[in-house]
Amino acid sequence: MLLEFRSIHYTYPGTSESVIRGLTLNIPHQKRIALIGQNGCGKTTLFLLANGLYEPQQGKIYWKGERLKYNRRSLIELRQKVGLVFQNPEQQVIASTVIEDISYGLCNLGWEESQIEVAIDPVLNEFSLTEFANRPIHQLSLGQKKRVSLAGVMVLKPELLLLDEPTAYLDPLHTRALAQTLETIHATGTTIVMATHDLEWVYRWADWVIVLDRGTLALEGTPETVFAQKETLEALQLGVPPTVDLLSLLDELEQQGENSIIEVMRAKLLDRKKS
Repeated sequence: MLLEFRSIHYTYPGTSESVIRGLTLNIPHQKRIALIGQNGCGKTTLFLLANGLYEPQQGKIYWKGERLKYNRRSLIELRQKVGLVFQNPEQQVIASTVIEDISYGLCNLGWEESQIEVAIDPVLNEFSLTEFANRPIHQLSLGQKKRVSLAGVMVLKPELLLLDEPTAYLDPLHTRALAQTLETIHATGTTIVMATHDLEWVYRWADWVIVLDRGTLALEGTPETVFAQKETLEALQLGVPPTVDLLSLLDELEQQGENSIIEVMRAKLLDRKKS
């Protein structure tokens, strides 16, 4: 396993109710993992624990079998391996220009300017930011800022990428562009965990689905396995993706003998999932 949580508890200072409650969870290598659940279920807190920004009050977290340490040196090493992209890029982009922001993490690691230039150029190209390299951050659109925040993490070449609601505020065009970028990132061997409310995206994109409920693990498995548990998901006020509902309806029609159009519709729906 890449990252392991063992009986984790976390309560925010000044509150009495735990956000993460005895959570035990494994993040496997090289998967596309979707993290779903209602607001307040602990998704963002889990990411902050995984990245070492928060330390659990109880329980242990392991990276590749070694327990996390919270001294400065260990955390710097961890954050090179575990990259976190926040939902709102305004919380992440901090420098004046695009190139300064993307190179910020490398500067903190003490890289020479010549080394940084070699590392930055392909990242600018990969995220379609070359023409914006010297542009002030405040002049960028929200979608462009999201690309900058993702590029600033990926320049460190993390093994695990955590994305908190990456499609939030994006229009369909930028959402499709993000999907293509994530496929490229995953193809390099990077494990991706995405927190999202977009269940249709989850069904089409994920290899593995984790469902949180009030800081505990409610369900996990492949999209087909998880979304087959419709009653449980409805009890959690999540429901299932429209495609799953449609496939279920086709199964009912098939049982009633309506076979001619059913096979065509089912094939189209399943092809859409693969695309």
